[in-house]
Amino acid sequence: MLVKHPLSLVILSGILIFFAGCTSSEKTSPAMSKPTDFAPPTASKIPKELSMHDDVRVDNYYWLNERENPQVIEYLAAENEYTDSVLAPVKDFQNALFLEMKSRIKEDDQSVPYKKNGYYYLYRYEQGKEYPIFSRKKESLAGEEEVMLDVNQLAEGHDFFQIGRRSVSPDNKILAYGQDTVSRRLYTLLFKNLETGEKLEDAIANTTGSAVWANDNLHIFYTLQDPETLRSFKVMRHKLGTSSEEDVEVFHETDNTFSCYVAKSKSDKFINIGSYQTLSTEEWMLAADTPLGEFSLVQPRERDHEYTAYHYGDYFYILTNWEAENFRLMRTSIEETAKENWEEVIPHRVDVLLQGVNIFKDFLVLSERINGITQIRILSWEGGEEHYLDFGEDAFTAYTSTNPEFDTDLLRVGYTSMTTPNTIYDYDMKERKLTLKKQQEVVGEFNPENYQTERLYATARDGVKVPISIVYKKGFKKDGTRPLLLYAYGSYGASMDPYFSSLRLSLLDRGFAYAIAHIRGGQELGRKWYEDGKLLKKKNTFYDFIDCASYLIEEKYTSSAHIYAMGGSAGGLLMGAVVNMEPELWNGVVSSVPFVDVITTMLDESIPLTTGEYDEWGNPNEPEYYEYIKSYSPYDNVVAKNYPSMLVTTGLHDSQVQYWEPAKYVAKLRELKTDDNVLLLHTNMEAGHGGKSGRFESLKEVAMEYVFLFSLEGIKE
Repeated sequence: MLVKHPLSLVILSGILIFFAGCTSSEKTSPAMSKPTDFAPPTASKIPKELSMHDDVRVDNYYWLNERENPQVIEYLAAENEYTDSVLAPVKDFQNALFLEMKSRIKEDDQSVPYKKNGYYYLYRYEQGKEYPIFSRKKESLAGEEEVMLDVNQLAEGHDFFQIGRRSVSPDNKILAYGQDTVSRRLYTLLFKNLETGEKLEDAIANTTGSAVWANDNLHIFYTLQDPETLRSFKVMRHKLGTSSEEDVEVFHETDNTFSCYVAKSKSDKFINIGSYQTLSTEEWMLAADTPLGEFSLVQPRERDHEYTAYHYGDYFYILTNWEAENFRLMRTSIEETAKENWEEVIPHRVDVLLQGVNIFKDFLVLSERINGITQIRILSWEGGEEHYLDFGEDAFTAYTSTNPEFDTDLLRVGYTSMTTPNTIYDYDMKERKLTLKKQQEVVGEFNPENYQTERLYATARDGVKVPISIVYKKGFKKDGTRPLLLYAYGSYGASMDPYFSSLRLSLLDRGFAYAIAHIRGGQELGRKWYEDGKLLKKKNTFYDFIDCASYLIEEKYTSSAHIYAMGGSAGGLLMGAVVNMEPELWNGVVSSVPFVDVITTMLDESIPLTTGEYDEWGNPNEPEYYEYIKSYSPYDNVVAKNYPSMLVTTGLHDSQVQYWEPAKYVAKLRELKTDDNVLLLHTNMEAGHGGKSGRFESLKEVAMEYVFLFSLEGIKE
């Protein structure tokens, strides 16, 4: 659910681009056409009464959910035409921004290879092509390249194309992969003989896009999705060379608040089925050598208990929040897996969130979030002194990367900060030595020393300190006249860590600061940080964002005349809530694929993902949650008042936030808002939640978002 982020820089005819932030505290005149120059579309009002708990809501735009209705398509097309008309004066700037962003990306690039089962796997991009080429080399990187999939060829003739996870059989002969050509995240599983290049006849529709091989190289396990709700609800077993109609159901999740998946242990010894909802998980195990056997339950599901099992030797190591809000690590015999047999390995800590485990033959690697920053901790199974990796910065993002090999001393880790491009290292856990494997190349003149990052803390209205990560170009004046873009997400316990973006450089080089508000609802400061930003505490998320913005204004980083907000998906809900609560605080807002019609969606179990969301937002079938959600739901709280300039984006085939939510939201804003500020809706008619496919096509949408902001700020090139 993460939103794409800011921009890069263009050089025209060898001349350094001009930039200047506004020096006035007054709101600037947009460089784009004023809304009064063009008549915006008007959606028909067809009242529909929605009744619940003796409360009646009238939705005049409910009809926009009729995807097959030609009038709906006509309305969306009209909104796109209106957006194009308003942005027409800055079209050249938008195109230049696209080329600028593209120019900073190395086109003929490749990933750092990783080794698995005797082969080095990698993907690479070729000059001028949109999609990756997946390949491998046997035994040595000096070996001959075997192209497994050239996605550029596969994508020909498709407006959208996405490859799911790729999985090679244990004997290295057959590739299983998912393919989506619609952007609904419904993948068809396909198979390819890597020795002959032949595509097998096996094809399995409506999957999550990944397959897990049994050790006999003949059977695979996969997860089916409901084509309407998109809930992954069945795990199936398929035998190569047979029809998918003959596939065997091995697990059926009948509780519609749960979804399921299938995976394989790093040891390759077990097939693992997991069933999960927001607050509970359950796992089943099967020896990978016996695919026709029965799965065994690890620990029965319990309300508010989440756990994940990792195999090592004679034990399962279990990451669990049982009597441990911030999680702890336990272990149990593979024969006696119920929790009464668990023994503690890493205890619970109030100030440390244990968020990840990676097991090697000689080492245990833990990902721990301390003071909002992920630290990587190394322990030897033989005992002795443990240690953390030291990256030498205060605010950064560190993570364990691709580590499929079990018997190795090398740990592949990634590192980035708001001024450091993404960097991949191999860390020798025995010798305690980092070896640089690759750093993201920023094409053109880029010097990290030209930029400054800070870690700030805003005091929320209830006294809680909320972290803010901010970056700007050195020389940025903290006098209240500079533009600043504030981004946040704040839901599902998803932590928005500080990271580098080459696209963001154009924003910074034109005088903007860029800030991430680490608000409650995420998990940056531990599990309680998440718990305090959901259900009946959800408004903390919105208050935190507003209070972070107010803090940045008070500290003269910007002013209400020059501050902009951005969020997408659940972060789009955040955008809708804060503009309802404090519309005068923002000069402009970009809301991407926003979740804004919360009550209606959460009452409709046919909509994808709804039933699994009750523990995040609350179930509005219950009066207490209904009233609370209604009090902040952006669509339900649009009223006749002034709103800031806004760009709202969506995708017709969005699988997570249905297109009609932002469409209805914009229609209601058009009807009720009392200002003449810019309001634009752009619908990608070929794509879904993640926008356009392809490496560079998506940059066109980012360029549109940022030319919108630049225009509001009066930046014309």
